[in-house]
Amino acid sequence: MSEGVSIRILDREFAIGCKPEERDALQAAAQLLDARMRGIRGDNRMAAFDRIAIIAALNLAAEVNSFRREFEGRDGELSRGIADLNRKVEALLATQPVR
Repeated sequence: MSEGVSIRILDREFAIGCKPEERDALQAAAQLLDARMRGIRGDNRMAAFDRIAIIAALNLAAEVNSFRREFEGRDGELSRGIADLNRKVEALLATQPVR
């Protein structure tokens, strides 16, 4: 069931529907977005809200993509390490007499 959550971004209030268990995550995301947008806006109070939002969204998307590439690289390294350990265990077991 969805409930309305009020969030503030750049002094604008938005009502967003979300599940109760997602409320904290939504509020944390709104705080992150607000901080990023305030950083982009800086002292320029006349900057268009939409433009600031697009720049913030692009910056956040670039970070997500960077983290995703890093995760995929580490996931590949982990998979190779596990496969190497499996080969070593199988080789060790193959040299042991059957009981």
